[in-house]
Amino acid sequence: MTDNLTVSVLGTGIMGAAMARNIARAGHSVRVWNRTRDKAQPLASEGAHVAADPAEAVHGADAVLTMLYDGDTVLEVMREAAPALRSGAVWLQSTTAGLDSVAELAGFARERGLVFYDAPVLGTRQPAESGQLTVLAAGPEEHRATVVPVFDAIGVRTVWTGEDGAEAGATRLKLVANSWVLAVTAAGGEVVALAQALGVDPQSFFDLIAEGPLDMGYLRAKAGMILDGQLTPPQFAVATAEKDARLIVRAGERGHVRLDVAAATAERFARAAAQGHGDEDMAAAYFASFDGTPGTSEQP
Repeated sequence: MTDNLTVSVLGTGIMGAAMARNIARAGHSVRVWNRTRDKAQPLASEGAHVAADPAEAVHGADAVLTMLYDGDTVLEVMREAAPALRSGAVWLQSTTAGLDSVAELAGFARERGLVFYDAPVLGTRQPAESGQLTVLAAGPEEHRATVVPVFDAIGVRTVWTGEDGAEAGATRLKLVANSWVLAVTAAGGEVVALAQALGVDPQSFFDLIAEGPLDMGYLRAKAGMILDGQLTPPQFAVATAEKDARLIVRAGERGHVRLDVAAATAERFARAAAQGHGDEDMAAAYFASFDGTPGTSEQP
Protein backbone atom coordinates (compact mmCIF):
# COMPACT_ATOMS: atom_id res chain seq x y z
CA MET A 1 0.00 0.00 0.00
CA THR A 2 1.20 3.49 -0.79
CA ASP A 3 0.82 6.37 1.62
CA ASN A 4 -1.38 8.19 -0.88
CA LEU A 5 -4.65 6.48 -1.68
CA THR A 6 -7.14 7.19 -4.42
CA VAL A 7 -10.50 7.44 -2.67
CA SER A 8 -13.86 7.76 -4.39
CA VAL A 9 -16.65 9.39 -2.38
CA LEU A 10 -20.13 8.76 -3.74
CA GLY A 11 -22.59 11.19 -2.18
CA THR A 12 -21.53 14.70 -1.18
CA GLY A 13 -24.39 15.92 0.96
CA ILE A 14 -23.96 17.30 4.48
CA MET A 15 -21.79 14.42 5.63
CA GLY A 16 -20.19 13.17 2.43
CA ALA A 17 -18.82 16.56 1.38
CA ALA A 18 -17.17 17.10 4.76
CA MET A 19 -15.69 13.61 4.73
CA ALA A 20 -14.34 14.03 1.19
CA ARG A 21 -12.79 17.36 2.15
CA ASN A 22 -10.97 15.86 5.13
CA ILE A 23 -9.74 12.89 3.09
CA ALA A 24 -8.28 15.31 0.56
CA ARG A 25 -6.69 17.43 3.29
CA ALA A 26 -5.04 14.27 4.64
CA GLY A 27 -3.14 14.04 1.36
CA HIS A 28 -5.15 11.42 -0.52
CA SER A 29 -6.37 11.73 -4.10
CA VAL A 30 -10.14 12.18 -4.00
CA ARG A 31 -12.72 11.61 -6.70
CA VAL A 32 -16.28 12.68 -5.89
CA TRP A 33 -19.73 12.27 -7.40
CA ASN A 34 -23.17 13.47 -6.43
CA ARG A 35 -26.46 13.16 -8.30
CA THR A 36 -26.81 16.94 -8.00
CA ARG A 37 -23.43 18.05 -9.32
CA ASP A 38 -23.65 21.48 -7.66
CA LYS A 39 -23.23 19.80 -4.27
CA ALA A 40 -19.96 18.21 -5.39
CA GLN A 41 -18.48 21.07 -7.42
CA PRO A 42 -17.14 23.11 -4.43
CA LEU A 43 -14.84 20.20 -3.59
CA ALA A 44 -12.84 20.93 -6.74
CA SER A 45 -11.23 23.80 -4.83
CA GLU A 46 -9.94 21.20 -2.36
CA GLY A 47 -8.25 19.31 -5.17
CA ALA A 48 -10.97 16.69 -5.67
CA HIS A 49 -11.88 15.48 -9.13
CA VAL A 50 -15.62 15.98 -9.69
CA ALA A 51 -16.88 13.08 -11.78
CA ALA A 52 -19.81 13.13 -14.17
CA ASP A 53 -21.09 9.73 -13.12
CA PRO A 54 -20.38 7.00 -10.53
CA ALA A 55 -18.34 4.90 -12.96
CA GLU A 56 -15.96 7.78 -13.65
CA ALA A 57 -15.69 8.46 -9.92
CA VAL A 58 -14.64 4.92 -8.97
CA HIS A 59 -12.28 4.33 -11.89
CA GLY A 60 -8.90 3.29 -10.48
CA ALA A 61 -9.96 3.88 -6.86
CA ASP A 62 -8.23 2.03 -4.03
CA ALA A 63 -11.23 2.72 -1.80
CA VAL A 64 -14.85 3.64 -2.44
CA LEU A 65 -16.81 5.40 0.30
CA THR A 66 -20.59 5.61 -0.01
CA MET A 67 -22.52 8.23 1.96
CA LEU A 68 -25.96 8.36 0.36
CA TYR A 69 -29.57 8.57 1.55
CA ASP A 70 -30.36 4.90 2.17
CA GLY A 71 -29.44 1.34 1.27
CA ASP A 72 -31.55 1.24 -1.90
CA THR A 73 -29.86 4.37 -3.18
CA VAL A 74 -26.43 2.92 -2.43
CA LEU A 75 -27.17 -0.25 -4.38
CA GLU A 76 -28.52 1.73 -7.33
CA VAL A 77 -25.43 3.95 -7.46
CA MET A 78 -22.99 1.07 -7.04
CA ARG A 79 -24.68 -0.74 -9.92
CA GLU A 80 -24.08 2.37 -12.03
CA ALA A 81 -20.45 2.30 -10.93
CA ALA A 82 -20.06 -1.44 -11.52
CA PRO A 83 -18.35 -1.35 -14.96
CA ALA A 84 -15.44 0.64 -13.52
CA LEU A 85 -15.08 -1.01 -10.11
CA ARG A 86 -11.65 -2.55 -9.61
CA SER A 87 -11.68 -6.06 -8.22
CA GLY A 88 -9.96 -6.00 -4.84
CA ALA A 89 -10.86 -2.39 -4.06
CA VAL A 90 -12.16 -1.75 -0.57
CA TRP A 91 -15.67 -0.44 -0.11
CA LEU A 92 -16.43 1.64 2.98
CA GLN A 93 -20.22 1.68 3.23
CA SER A 94 -21.03 4.59 5.56
CA THR A 95 -24.68 5.23 4.71
CA THR A 96 -27.05 4.45 7.57
CA ALA A 97 -28.95 1.53 6.08
CA GLY A 98 -31.25 -1.18 7.35
CA LEU A 99 -29.97 -4.60 8.33
CA ASP A 100 -31.44 -6.26 5.24
CA SER A 101 -29.82 -3.62 3.04
CA VAL A 102 -26.38 -4.21 4.53
CA ALA A 103 -26.66 -7.92 3.74
CA GLU A 104 -27.70 -7.10 0.17
CA LEU A 105 -24.83 -4.64 -0.26
CA ALA A 106 -22.34 -7.14 1.11
CA GLY A 107 -23.65 -9.66 -1.41
CA PHE A 108 -23.09 -7.18 -4.23
CA ALA A 109 -19.53 -6.64 -2.97
CA ARG A 110 -18.84 -10.38 -3.09
CA GLU A 111 -20.16 -10.61 -6.65
CA ARG A 112 -17.88 -7.76 -7.76
CA GLY A 113 -14.78 -8.89 -5.85
CA LEU A 114 -14.84 -5.88 -3.51
CA VAL A 115 -13.63 -5.96 0.09
CA PHE A 116 -16.68 -4.82 2.07
CA TYR A 117 -16.58 -2.77 5.25
CA ASP A 118 -19.74 -1.91 7.14
CA ALA A 119 -18.68 1.56 8.30
CA PRO A 120 -21.40 3.97 9.46
CA VAL A 121 -20.33 7.04 11.39
CA LEU A 122 -21.59 8.69 14.55
CA GLY A 123 -21.78 12.45 14.35
CA THR A 124 -23.43 15.28 12.41
CA ARG A 125 -22.34 18.26 10.30
CA GLN A 126 -19.99 19.95 12.77
CA PRO A 127 -17.94 16.89 13.79
CA ALA A 128 -17.89 15.77 10.15
CA GLU A 129 -16.44 19.12 9.07
CA SER A 130 -13.79 19.04 11.78
CA GLY A 131 -12.84 15.38 11.21
CA GLN A 132 -14.16 14.41 14.64
CA LEU A 133 -16.58 11.65 13.68
CA THR A 134 -16.63 8.28 15.41
CA VAL A 135 -16.35 5.51 12.84
CA LEU A 136 -18.11 2.22 13.60
CA ALA A 137 -16.48 -0.44 11.46
CA ALA A 138 -16.63 -4.13 10.66
CA GLY A 139 -14.49 -5.81 8.04
CA PRO A 140 -11.49 -8.09 7.43
CA GLU A 141 -8.38 -7.30 9.41
CA GLU A 142 -6.06 -8.13 6.52
CA HIS A 143 -7.14 -5.04 4.55
CA ARG A 144 -7.29 -2.56 7.42
CA ALA A 145 -3.99 -0.97 6.42
CA THR A 146 -5.87 0.46 3.46
CA VAL A 147 -8.99 1.63 5.28
CA VAL A 148 -7.49 2.97 8.51
CA PRO A 149 -5.91 6.04 6.82
CA VAL A 150 -9.35 6.96 5.48
CA PHE A 151 -11.00 6.44 8.86
CA ASP A 152 -8.26 8.51 10.51
CA ALA A 153 -8.92 11.34 8.05
CA ILE A 154 -12.64 11.55 8.80
CA GLY A 155 -12.78 10.57 12.45
CA VAL A 156 -11.22 10.91 15.85
CA ARG A 157 -11.93 7.31 16.85
CA THR A 158 -12.70 4.00 15.16
CA VAL A 159 -14.70 1.35 17.01
CA TRP A 160 -14.25 -2.10 15.48
CA THR A 161 -17.20 -4.46 15.89
CA GLY A 162 -15.99 -7.52 13.98
CA GLU A 163 -14.31 -8.87 10.86
CA ASP A 164 -17.37 -9.67 8.74
CA GLY A 165 -19.09 -6.59 7.38
CA ALA A 166 -21.97 -8.71 6.09
CA GLU A 167 -23.03 -9.36 9.68
CA ALA A 168 -23.75 -5.61 10.00
CA GLY A 169 -22.28 -5.42 13.48
CA ALA A 170 -21.33 -1.77 12.97
CA THR A 171 -24.78 -0.88 11.60
CA ARG A 172 -26.44 -2.66 14.53
CA LEU A 173 -24.46 -0.51 16.97
CA LYS A 174 -25.22 2.61 14.92
CA LEU A 175 -28.97 1.94 15.06
CA VAL A 176 -28.78 1.49 18.84
CA ALA A 177 -26.88 4.77 19.19
CA ASN A 178 -29.25 6.59 16.85
CA SER A 179 -32.27 5.35 18.80
CA TRP A 180 -30.94 7.28 21.80
CA VAL A 181 -29.96 10.39 19.80
CA LEU A 182 -33.35 10.65 18.09
CA ALA A 183 -35.26 10.03 21.33
CA VAL A 184 -33.34 12.79 23.12
CA THR A 185 -33.93 15.17 20.21
CA ALA A 186 -37.68 14.52 20.17
CA ALA A 187 -37.97 14.71 23.95
CA GLY A 188 -36.02 17.97 24.01
CA GLY A 189 -38.48 19.54 21.60
CA GLU A 190 -41.40 18.38 23.71
CA VAL A 191 -39.82 19.82 26.87
CA VAL A 192 -39.51 23.24 25.23
CA ALA A 193 -43.04 23.08 23.80
CA LEU A 194 -44.57 22.03 27.14
CA ALA A 195 -42.71 24.74 29.02
CA GLN A 196 -44.00 27.36 26.60
CA ALA A 197 -47.55 25.99 26.78
CA LEU A 198 -47.50 26.22 30.59
CA GLY A 199 -46.00 29.68 30.61
CA VAL A 200 -42.68 28.43 31.99
CA ASP A 201 -39.41 29.92 30.79
CA PRO A 202 -37.56 26.92 29.25
CA GLN A 203 -34.33 28.27 30.74
CA SER A 204 -35.74 27.67 34.22
CA PHE A 205 -35.88 23.96 33.41
CA PHE A 206 -32.25 23.93 32.35
CA ASP A 207 -31.31 25.85 35.48
CA LEU A 208 -33.18 23.24 37.51
CA ILE A 209 -31.26 20.27 36.10
CA ALA A 210 -27.89 22.05 35.77
CA GLU A 211 -24.89 19.82 36.59
CA GLY A 212 -27.13 17.10 37.97
CA PRO A 213 -27.81 13.55 36.73
CA LEU A 214 -30.62 14.80 34.47
CA ASP A 215 -28.42 17.32 32.67
CA MET A 216 -27.11 16.52 29.20
CA GLY A 217 -25.04 18.56 26.78
CA TYR A 218 -26.81 17.15 23.71
CA LEU A 219 -30.23 18.06 25.12
CA ARG A 220 -29.06 21.61 25.74
CA ALA A 221 -27.58 21.86 22.25
CA LYS A 222 -30.77 20.79 20.49
CA ALA A 223 -33.02 22.89 22.71
CA GLY A 224 -30.72 25.85 22.15
CA MET A 225 -31.13 25.51 18.38
CA ILE A 226 -34.91 25.72 18.84
CA LEU A 227 -34.85 28.66 21.22
CA ASP A 228 -32.30 30.58 19.16
CA GLY A 229 -34.03 29.84 15.85
CA GLN A 230 -30.85 28.30 14.42
CA LEU A 231 -32.28 25.30 12.59
CA THR A 232 -30.48 25.96 9.31
CA PRO A 233 -28.12 24.89 8.01
CA PRO A 234 -29.05 21.53 9.53
CA GLN A 235 -26.62 19.39 11.45
CA PHE A 236 -28.86 16.45 10.54
CA ALA A 237 -32.09 17.02 8.64
CA VAL A 238 -35.61 16.15 9.81
CA ALA A 239 -36.32 14.04 6.70
CA THR A 240 -33.18 11.94 7.18
CA ALA A 241 -33.92 11.54 10.90
CA GLU A 242 -37.36 10.19 10.03
CA LYS A 243 -35.77 7.65 7.70
CA ASP A 244 -33.39 6.52 10.45
CA ALA A 245 -36.17 6.30 13.02
CA ARG A 246 -38.11 3.96 10.74
CA LEU A 247 -35.00 1.83 10.21
CA ILE A 248 -34.73 1.54 14.01
CA VAL A 249 -38.36 0.47 14.31
CA ARG A 250 -37.88 -2.19 11.64
CA ALA A 251 -34.70 -3.44 13.32
CA GLY A 252 -36.66 -3.81 16.55
CA GLU A 253 -39.36 -5.76 14.76
CA ARG A 254 -36.71 -8.15 13.43
CA GLY A 255 -35.64 -8.78 17.00
CA HIS A 256 -39.26 -9.08 18.20
CA VAL A 257 -38.93 -5.85 20.19
CA ARG A 258 -41.61 -3.16 20.15
CA LEU A 259 -40.01 0.29 20.09
CA ASP A 260 -42.86 2.65 20.92
CA VAL A 261 -40.64 5.69 21.46
CA ALA A 262 -38.86 5.24 18.13
CA ALA A 263 -42.17 4.78 16.33
CA ALA A 264 -43.64 7.92 17.90
CA THR A 265 -40.44 9.83 17.11
CA ALA A 266 -40.69 8.82 13.44
CA GLU A 267 -44.23 10.21 13.35
CA ARG A 268 -43.10 13.48 14.96
CA PHE A 269 -40.42 13.89 12.29
CA ALA A 270 -43.00 13.11 9.60
CA ARG A 271 -45.40 15.77 10.93
CA ALA A 272 -42.63 18.36 11.09
CA ALA A 273 -41.62 17.55 7.51
CA ALA A 274 -45.24 17.89 6.37
CA GLN A 275 -45.27 21.36 7.95
CA GLY A 276 -42.33 22.33 5.75
CA HIS A 277 -39.42 21.63 8.12
CA GLY A 278 -37.98 18.57 6.36
CA ASP A 279 -34.74 20.29 5.36
CA GLU A 280 -34.17 21.90 8.76
CA ASP A 281 -32.22 20.39 11.63
CA MET A 282 -33.94 17.45 13.29
CA ALA A 283 -34.49 19.65 16.35
CA ALA A 284 -37.32 21.10 14.24
CA ALA A 285 -39.37 18.07 15.30
CA TYR A 286 -40.36 20.59 17.97
CA PHE A 287 -42.87 22.06 15.50
CA ALA A 288 -44.77 18.77 15.45
CA SER A 289 -46.09 19.75 18.88
CA PHE A 290 -48.26 22.46 17.31
CA ASP A 291 -51.22 22.42 14.95
CA GLY A 292 -50.85 24.29 11.70
CA THR A 293 -50.94 24.05 7.96
CA PRO A 294 -47.83 22.82 6.11
CA GLY A 295 -45.10 25.42 6.18
CA THR A 296 -46.42 27.12 9.31
CA SER A 297 -46.42 26.52 13.01
CA GLU A 298 -48.84 27.97 15.53
CA GLN A 299 -47.02 28.21 18.82
CA PRO A 300 -48.48 29.27 22.16
